[in-house]
Amino acid sequence: MTDQDLIYALALQHVPRIGDVTAKKLINHCGSAEGVLKETQNNLLKIDGIGATTIKGLFDAKHLVEAENELRFIKDNNITTLYFRDEKYPERLKHCIDSPILLFQVGNVNLKQKRIISVIGTRKITTYGVVFCEKLIEQLAPFDPIIVSGFAYGTDITAQKAAVKHNLQTIGCLAHGLNQIYPKTHKKYMSQVEQNGGFLTDFWSTDAFDRNNFLKRNRIIAGMSEATIVIESAEKGGSLVTADIANSYGKDVFAVPGRVNDSQSIGCNNLIKTQQAHLLSNPLDIPYLLNWQLDSFTSSITKPAIQKQLFVELSDNEKKIYNFLKDKDAQLLDVISIECELPTFKIASLLLQLELKGVTRPLPGKLFELV
Repeated sequence: MTDQDLIYALALQHVPRIGDVTAKKLINHCGSAEGVLKETQNNLLKIDGIGATTIKGLFDAKHLVEAENELRFIKDNNITTLYFRDEKYPERLKHCIDSPILLFQVGNVNLKQKRIISVIGTRKITTYGVVFCEKLIEQLAPFDPIIVSGFAYGTDITAQKAAVKHNLQTIGCLAHGLNQIYPKTHKKYMSQVEQNGGFLTDFWSTDAFDRNNFLKRNRIIAGMSEATIVIESAEKGGSLVTADIANSYGKDVFAVPGRVNDSQSIGCNNLIKTQQAHLLSNPLDIPYLLNWQLDSFTSSITKPAIQKQLFVELSDNEKKIYNFLKDKDAQLLDVISIECELPTFKIASLLLQLELKGVTRPLPGKLFELV
């Protein structure tokens, strides 16, 4: 994208009353942001759904001036811009109707990684939430997912610190421009996050800091991810808004259940009760339900080589599965569940543990066999 292209895209993004949905409609009709700003008002009014009020401020020269100023800020701070038609733009977000036409990025973000999940929740996270969140990141680490969150207090920073600890890429989606950081106390974590990922926002350096920005930011968290995981939430809160957005995009949503009288579990329990989220009681439910396969994505995980004789320590239930599969051909997940007299979700978790130990391996069609 040339500087001139970027200036016109910035100018279009800066126009009041023209949101991302309308901006993309105009760009698709005119071919480019520059084409929109150089088109006549009469021709623009012929576009279905475009009225005089919508494009009232479109031709004000101040938008190009402000765009040039913002471009200087972008260049001076080594900020990467992601245009919604670019290859580097987050692929899943690209398919969301209200995704930003421009994103601003700093750090070492590599969005080619296919596994991207959002981990969100209350800012008043409890000890129960912290323990589950850290366990979640630890057990998902072998799958090398990108962990997306909002860099806020509580759940967000817990997830992102755990990601850094396990050398996972993590992305903080900000509700303000890249000229500041909120909360200020999290400034000490910025360099670690940038080294292990980075920050994304669609806000300018000149945008006012407003609480409504957080709700707007949530569409990026939900949209760029394969699934959204809610660790804890009160009866109302931004996490529930993000979960609702994720559902509207057709994404998977998971919620961690809690006791019925715990105020910070009410939101999660309601999501599960109303079937707006999968119940998440075991971190390994995530790779199973999202159909992640260890063998297909990395050579960095060294699985212990074993013989048919067993040299690794197994639990009683793992031994059940091993003994059933011993000297057998590949078996279906449901068959293993029936023969071992254990529920399917339990078998799925056990099979993943056995895979990590190098005992079993998955095959297409939900088949499993011993190594």
